Amino acid sequence: MNEQFEAVLTGSDGPIDGIVTELTTGSGLAYKFQSIDESLELTIIRNEEGNWERVSGTEPYFSGWVDELTEQIQNNKTAL
Repeated sequence: MNEQFEAVLTGSDGPIDGIVTELTTGSGLAYKFQSIDESLELTIIRNEEGNWERVSGTEPYFSGWVDELTEQIQNNKTAL
């Protein structure tokens, strides 16, 4: 089973609670954030330069969410 953990992203109307799922793709490791209320979905993957980028998700989209999600992924990996 893929690893999962709770995460919170900053929305325009307040915090957005969700679950992050680690995914294995043909391009490598990806992470999918799905909000508890299913209003937001965001999937990120590392690009060729090693930077995290959004590959799919709902609109509207805040570019800062990639950084927020990446930070929480790193914090979760450190906690394990």
